[in-house]
Amino acid sequence: MNRRTRLLPAALALATATALLVSSCSSSGSEDDQDSADGSPSNSPAATAPSTPGTPSATDTPGTPGTTGGTTAPGTPGATTAPATPPGSSTPPGTTAPAPAGARWQPTPGLAWQWQLGGTVDQSVDVPVYDIDGFENDASVVAALHAKGRKVICYINAGSWEDFRPDSNAFAKALQGSDTGWKGEKWFDIRKLDQLKPLMAARFDMCRSKGFDAIEPDTIEAYNQNSGFPLTPDDQLAYNRMLAQLAHERGLAIGLKNDLDQIPALLPDFDFAVNEQCSQYDECDRVSPFIKAGKAVFHVEYKLDTDQFCAKTKALGFSSMQKKLDLDAWRKPC
Repeated sequence: MNRRTRLLPAALALATATALLVSSCSSSGSEDDQDSADGSPSNSPAATAPSTPGTPSATDTPGTPGTTGGTTAPGTPGATTAPATPPGSSTPPGTTAPAPAGARWQPTPGLAWQWQLGGTVDQSVDVPVYDIDGFENDASVVAALHAKGRKVICYINAGSWEDFRPDSNAFAKALQGSDTGWKGEKWFDIRKLDQLKPLMAARFDMCRSKGFDAIEPDTIEAYNQNSGFPLTPDDQLAYNRMLAQLAHERGLAIGLKNDLDQIPALLPDFDFAVNEQCSQYDECDRVSPFIKAGKAVFHVEYKLDTDQFCAKTKALGFSSMQKKLDLDAWRKPC
């Protein structure tokens, strides 16, 4: 199962926060209406909690399917160098020496990409960047994509516990908060850096051992959600920067998944952005600082057709496409 959470527009988020303060709730979260096509709840990179009545749905699947495969010609996969040589296997998680400067991949604006988190990866899509699930794909898939000249991003849930992951028993009950809205998933208490750091380091080590070039950490906006913990923006900044440090120590690039409010603070720490539905919610200008910094923005829309967003996002320099919410192989690129 994939998670896609998103922030509400600022005005609605403020109204939600005000209401929560009045009701003396411990969480400062805003919520979005997230129902998948089959009626099960879904999230986008910031909001996974059950919906607030009357809020726009961010998860309707596009109405007109297309064909698998891209029409965008492959480009040079960013300003890249080979990942740093992994340290010895005796190095404990979280204590990896920093990789040399310039050792990690630096994806540049405009690179076409494929984002597939469901099903067997379709390796025929002719794009220079793939983003695939880190647990569900082994090193042979990454190697095969590398043989085709692709860079490969490792999707990892870094913000919530999932009972279906092979390492789920490593996360203590005290780390698990409220349900995210997906069955079997609960928000992490991101304040507990000392406990979460080695667990995230082990996941990042897995990505590196399989040969991935970068990390896409999902659900990294718990401070905006009904997480079950009194999280603050500073808690999220500290946690997200920890994730960036772990990736960089391993020679891996890392993307900031949505978290629009914290882009100004986190831009120096992250190598690219992954964004969902900024066009639908008229938020794309808020992501453009990544482009101005020479960093790629990998962007998707679910409800809008390409003729409704491609002109603007291409002008901004985004790597945009339309996807179905289940993130299977289907794509319709700009």
